Amino acid sequence: MGSADDGNSTLGHKAFKRSKSHFADRVTADGRDGWPVEAGRYRLVVSRACPWASRAVISRRLLGLEDALSMAITDPIQDDRSWRFTLDPDGRDPVLGIRYLSEAYDKRESDYPGGVSVPALVDIPSGKLVTNDYQQLTLDLATEWTALHREGAPDLYPRALRDEIDTVMADIYEDVNNGVYRAGFASSQEEYEEACAGLFRRLDLLTPRLAGQRYLVGDTITEADIRLFTTLVRFDAVYHGHFKCNRWKLAENEVLWAYVRDLYQTPGFGDTVDFDHIKRHYYQVHTGINPTGIVPLGPDLAGWLTPHHREELGGRPFGDGTPPGPAPTAEAVPAHHRPTTEPTHH
Repeated sequence: MGSADDGNSTLGHKAFKRSKSHFADRVTADGRDGWPVEAGRYRLVVSRACPWASRAVISRRLLGLEDALSMAITDPIQDDRSWRFTLDPDGRDPVLGIRYLSEAYDKRESDYPGGVSVPALVDIPSGKLVTNDYQQLTLDLATEWTALHREGAPDLYPRALRDEIDTVMADIYEDVNNGVYRAGFASSQEEYEEACAGLFRRLDLLTPRLAGQRYLVGDTITEADIRLFTTLVRFDAVYHGHFKCNRWKLAENEVLWAYVRDLYQTPGFGDTVDFDHIKRHYYQVHTGINPTGIVPLGPDLAGWLTPHHREELGGRPFGDGTPPGPAPTAEAVPAHHRPTTEPTHH
């Protein structure tokens, strides 16, 4: 997710275009880009607010890479210097020793085009950014980092299904993952209506597909599900109101609401979601859209924990693998940032 470099007041005042990742080096098993897979060498910098970063957080959890790939969590509120480590003691990342993610970008290249985005993979010894290629990063965690996967890690990008997964993900990216942003940051009525119509057309197409099968491709969780989940989990909390994607709420679509709850209740998904970070980031940072910076109280989160009955469709969430164990204590989402079984009253 982009930076605040150009001042967040521009959001909503100019046409929205997602910038390509400028730093597209890959960390691979053979190290062909000069970055070999190595336990303890890299640090994954994320914001729990950002759907693009959340893909990497979920993949890392499902694959059991916590010990091999450490993780830094930024403040959900950026300032004009980019993502910052104000949640850490002294406002510095304890491993990289920096206050702002931009410092790792600057060590790699000065005056780079595009903003400072997460997820970012940083080389700990040099302090340099390695990649901010959010599309490739999770695929590489699934396929290049296999030597460091936990026992029982699922295959999130099975070779036999890759063509279908890629096709499904391309449509979801265009209309859903990016579609909500194109609607939210539209600078004309026409631009907004086109993006919003495309988003709901795609969700309407996904509904019958997911009515008959538990997961998007095959009978196990794949990268495609991770990418759809990170947008859907934010839908009612921010995209419906803040981005005006309000033809209907996700909770009003029986199939998609059950699908996203099924994933939310699967270890590795919901336990990474911080609704407080999500809401504060969108409503407080995008001042071009929400000038008051007021964060809404709703929606009530209790519904996330209700039965979804998706197991009746069969499917094996982790295939021949097993669920991940609990999140490391230091990475647990605070209880008051998650749903409880009791309705929330303020």
